[in-house]
Amino acid sequence: MKKNLKKIALIGQPNVGKSSLFNRIANKRIAIVSDVSGTTRDVRRHEIEIIDRSALLLDTGGIDETNDEIFSNVKKKAVKTAKEADIILFIVDGKNIPDDKDKELFYELQRLGKELALVVNKIDNDKELERLWEFFEFGIGEENLFGVSVSHNRGTKTLYEWIYKHLPENPETVARMEEEKRRKELEDEFFDDEFDNEEDFSAEGLEKIEEETILDDTLINVAIIGRVNVGKSSILNSLVGMERSVVSSIAGTTIDPVDETLSYKDKEITFVDTAGLRRRGSIEGIEKFALMRTKEMLEKANVALVVLDASRELTDLDEKIAGLVDEYGLGTIIVLNKWDENMDTFQKMEEEVRRRFRFLSYAPIIAVSAKTGRSIDRLKEKIVEIFENYTQRIPTSQLNKVIEEAVTRHSLPSPNGAYLRIYYSTQFSSRPPRIALVMNKPQLLHYSYKRYLINFLREKFNFEGTPIHVIARGKNDKMGDEEYLER
Repeated sequence: MKKNLKKIALIGQPNVGKSSLFNRIANKRIAIVSDVSGTTRDVRRHEIEIIDRSALLLDTGGIDETNDEIFSNVKKKAVKTAKEADIILFIVDGKNIPDDKDKELFYELQRLGKELALVVNKIDNDKELERLWEFFEFGIGEENLFGVSVSHNRGTKTLYEWIYKHLPENPETVARMEEEKRRKELEDEFFDDEFDNEEDFSAEGLEKIEEETILDDTLINVAIIGRVNVGKSSILNSLVGMERSVVSSIAGTTIDPVDETLSYKDKEITFVDTAGLRRRGSIEGIEKFALMRTKEMLEKANVALVVLDASRELTDLDEKIAGLVDEYGLGTIIVLNKWDENMDTFQKMEEEVRRRFRFLSYAPIIAVSAKTGRSIDRLKEKIVEIFENYTQRIPTSQLNKVIEEAVTRHSLPSPNGAYLRIYYSTQFSSRPPRIALVMNKPQLLHYSYKRYLINFLREKFNFEGTPIHVIARGKNDKMGDEEYLER
């Protein structure tokens, strides 16, 4: 298949950010990134997907006009790769003014007649964006000139759109996406209590549910949310061990979400630092856009860190922001940042958080100090633990034993003298865990008993940090009860 893919070559002088861009587009840390010129010498290849289109991404060594034999061979490989490619991304350092070497190499690539984009890297803010006009002297049209900051993930979306436009559809990817869409629609039907009349809840059917394909359990997307200036960017920097986000005492410094991937305990954890949220009345212009981006990011997240400022009183806005996590059904950790005081006060703070955030009663509370690094390693451990809870599946046989035990301890209610019976139960989905109770009169099962079952399940299994959804449904009745979901 790969031989039929269009090839995208990354070309440029040493240390302009080719390998960083390669990792960014590939969404994996494949190429070694270093400030040392010439770190990349061989051509690296990686198949990428942008929505429904695929390509083979090629990272080349930096082209240096030195007489050194090694660098000379690197240049030959890079030029050869450019000739074989369908699309060329020529990367230059936006911190420097255009030089003659870049121009000569660009004109040489232009003569190849390939699809060619000039990518000006290290444009880290709006002020530096003003320097982009200097690169128009290359004689390239505005539609093929991109000012980006790979390290800050700035301006890359427009570049991806340009690449996407020059790639053909991948039939295999399209087919897979259609299948995923179909499965999602079926799940939504199930989740909304609009079940297929032919849904198989026999023993064989339950086994089939358990044999469904499980999503990759090594990839964790972590959303970092909170109101402005609670220390989200500082926490991100502490977690990844580098100055990844711009940190400032000025509220609202972070506008665009910033992401970074960390390999930890056989997991690939991607942290996204979101723009701080304010009251709706004060959201204007770019901050309104930032809120939209935050919600988009929450849709893709598995785990959320709800960051609170431990040095200040909690506000109604803190509650509203935490409510977003509940809305999206994410694994959750409540993080008390700026914890630089005596731990004797923790119990008092914990009680206040629990009182305000009753809907997140399942979420652990961790007090940290991004400034000193206090409990940051513990936070990493907890993220992995919560994700494992969030993605776990309980075998049907084991689940049914626990439900039977719960019913024995506290019998099913008999509303208006009606006899309720649970035939069996099964976990039909995870992320978060969703459990179906197949019973005779699902519409009569009161939400309080569902809550009791959820609490009982938490006693028997480690569901710390994750919501549990319990749905009552009949064997043949297409509709379950109206209040099918109890969080």
